[in-house]
Amino acid sequence: MTDPIADMLTRIRNAYMAGKKSVKIPYSKLKANIAEILKKSNYIDNIKVSTEGNHKNLNLSLKYINSKPAINHIERISKPGRRVYSKVNHLTRPLSGYGLAIISTSSGVMSVKNAREKNLGGELICKVW
Repeated sequence: MTDPIADMLTRIRNAYMAGKKSVKIPYSKLKANIAEILKKSNYIDNIKVSTEGNHKNLNLSLKYINSKPAINHIERISKPGRRVYSKVNHLTRPLSGYGLAIISTSSGVMSVKNAREKNLGGELICKVW
């Protein structure tokens, strides 16, 4: 697999389209940080880390509002073939602030809102709304 983050976002998108209550994703620290940001922003309900043999998995409980998915759109921005970086003064939030953008900075993975408060730029990972 060349892009595990895109795989994670696709699994979440497909699980929402299929009406699933949860989704299982192979574990990595970056994916766990992204999932934690989604949880803090109320896009998913719960995160659990499980171990099956030698493999760790993230189990995400998906959130529905009035039987509609909490995430309408989730999109990868920076890809392995085309990395996208942004300075702090060029960071914008999707949908004029109604969406969420996740960025990888020198201080870790965080939302664009937090990166602007800390005056940090970095690699744009994804957009969610």
